[in-house]
Amino acid sequence: MSEAKVDNGRRTWLITSAAMGGAGAAAVAVPFVSTFSPSERAKAAGASVEIDISKLAPGEKLTTEWRGKPVWILRRTPEMLATLEKDEADLADPNSDRTAYPTPEYAKNRHRSIKPEIFVAIGICSHLGCSPSDKLVPGAQPSLPDDWPGGFLCPCHGSTFDVAGRVYKNKPAPDNLEIPPHMYVSDSVILVGEDKASA
Repeated sequence: MSEAKVDNGRRTWLITSAAMGGAGAAAVAVPFVSTFSPSERAKAAGASVEIDISKLAPGEKLTTEWRGKPVWILRRTPEMLATLEKDEADLADPNSDRTAYPTPEYAKNRHRSIKPEIFVAIGICSHLGCSPSDKLVPGAQPSLPDDWPGGFLCPCHGSTFDVAGRVYKNKPAPDNLEIPPHMYVSDSVILVGEDKASA
């Protein structure tokens, strides 16, 4: 029986080619596999958000983001709060009884908030997902009634909301603005995304 001769040059070339091919495959696979793990931004998208409201003056509103949605925080004036009882006969759901966007128990009140002067809501219309505009100044304005008390107007289809995010009757929006879970960490800091019930 004759022994097979081994070509050392060819053997070295095959080993080198295989090693280089393996290294190349690994280099291509690492970035691809890393796309399966969520990014820091994706992880943060569902995280709670702390908002400092210490510099928010009466009548001012700030907007932040939670889960990719705009969250409004409005410090209502005594005059704004006074309108909430007067407009209830004109509202579609003054007591927030509808369940498509359930209102947390701590916001099932006339002002739809934990503290009457601080309103926290998701700034997305319950009709088609547009973002309503601030129309906080009372009085006649384009697309609004002459006795407008102040609130929000969705420019897409004309839905109007009072300063507690309650929708007026006979408007396209089927529900009040959504109230996100939230709680006070201190007198001047609100945590959006958690409340005492779920914490």
